[in-house]
Amino acid sequence: MAGDLRQRRAPVVDGGEGASSAAGEGAAANGKEGAGEPRGKREALGWLEWGRGWMAVVGEFFFQRIAASHLAKPLELPPLEGISIIVTGATSGIGLEIARQLTQAGAHVVMAVRRPKVAQELIQKWQNESSETGTPLNAEVMELDLLSLDSVVKFADAWNARMAPLHVLINNAGIFAIGEPQRFSKDGHEEHMQVNHLAPALLAMLLIPSLLRGSPSRIVNVNSIMHAVGFVDAEDMNLRKRKYRSWLGYSNSKLAQIKFSSMLHKRIPAEAGVNFICTSPGIVDTNVARDLPKVVVAAYHLIPYFIFDAQEGSRSTLFAASDPQVPEYCEMLKSEDWPVCACISYDCNPMNASEEAHNLETSQLVWEKTLEMIGLPPDALEKLIAGESVQCRYGQQEA
Repeated sequence: MAGDLRQRRAPVVDGGEGASSAAGEGAAANGKEGAGEPRGKREALGWLEWGRGWMAVVGEFFFQRIAASHLAKPLELPPLEGISIIVTGATSGIGLEIARQLTQAGAHVVMAVRRPKVAQELIQKWQNESSETGTPLNAEVMELDLLSLDSVVKFADAWNARMAPLHVLINNAGIFAIGEPQRFSKDGHEEHMQVNHLAPALLAMLLIPSLLRGSPSRIVNVNSIMHAVGFVDAEDMNLRKRKYRSWLGYSNSKLAQIKFSSMLHKRIPAEAGVNFICTSPGIVDTNVARDLPKVVVAAYHLIPYFIFDAQEGSRSTLFAASDPQVPEYCEMLKSEDWPVCACISYDCNPMNASEEAHNLETSQLVWEKTLEMIGLPPDALEKLIAGESVQCRYGQQEA
């Protein structure tokens, strides 16, 4: 077993693992105060928060391999026959490993990808490899482009039309274009924000009916320790007013994802049985880094000891998607009115999100602005839970 979540209360700072949790010192207090006492408008993290965030990033880099040394490689998974799982970005890196291992464990895996042909070739390769054992694989491909919110609506509509249960949605796909100029999607959103937060948020919302049919179900978001140096201004989520830096676009999008997931965690009724988890894969050598400057890519390969490979980076997400303890842990956090959704670290133990992630005042603003940006009405969640149709501005159809 990777870690006993049931014996853990809400995530706390672990002195021996500063990498994952140093950014969370005092977070619980800050979050609960933030819900009740108005603050002056903030435009960025304070210096102490910013410094603690970068300490967490650096600490994770240097200590992740030691902290996760107890984990098996690959992670042992329970039998998953009869479980339907959608994995975005499943043709490379962590997503490929996640899809492959879930398929081998018996799950029905839907690879939601931009390049269906590549995914089909991967499935054929896995089928050929498994033919020696005589175990058929249950995997399929559906097209999904997160740079198009119309594509997200089309995908969700196609899945919901099956009237089949969905047990796990894994929002894995992401981008991190370090050093690249600011780019916007055809929907008008900064690309990091759209791919890493807005599109996964829309997908999760539109798939609520199927997740309810698969209850108890889970939405697992592959996040990053970089959220600890992010700050989301709900009035400028596309970073049009501030000086753009690619690392800022990335970290802000990851923090926005945690904040939105936390509001879903708080708002959805416990009896609905839909759980929300954000995972940190660790510092991983994957195609997310494909746009890094050449010197940085070279540095990645010079320090292999500290960097996880894709299989190691997939473990926290596989744990969050399959371990039977996870729903119990989410229920415990909900019963204790914890201000942040469940967060699982690269070592498959609970981790604390950043101080800013606990700020319920800004989380509420991010929730409202996100719904506006993805074209859903403010009461979309309540309507979807009640089984009512919801009109989305994108896709020109009802959810």
